Amino acid sequence: MSMAQQVQDEDPTIGRLVHDATKDISTLIQKEIQLAKSELKVSVRAGGTGIGLFLAAAFLLVLAVIMLSVAIAYFINWNGDGLALHWALLIVFGFYLLVAALLVYVGVRQVKRVRAPERAIEQGKEIPKALKGKS
Repeated sequence: MSMAQQVQDEDPTIGRLVHDATKDISTLIQKEIQLAKSELKVSVRAGGTGIGLFLAAAFLLVLAVIMLSVAIAYFINWNGDGLALHWALLIVFGFYLLVAALLVYVGVRQVKRVRAPERAIEQGKEIPKALKGKS
């Protein structure tokens, strides 16, 4: 076997290089996906615990608001010298109704401000052109 033929056998072809590069990229992407999955499992577990704790705190806050509401109604009643207890409870109820209506009004105004991500959509439409080599 001549020296030129031995060097030629050792040199990879373009097809072999493309095949190796494709295989390496595929392996890299698979490993990245596995890493992302493992990190996501840990994050989801921690996030689930956090959400559970927030829900427990929200439930206790609702109970506290109920107790505060009763206390305010009794304060309005004040040993029977003020309004009757049923009127005091209705005043507190009406106050919460007004606050809820105000929150709904502000929430509706905020939702009406929501717009589609127009710049991102425009850039997304450019991707196929860029992949085809057009600008």
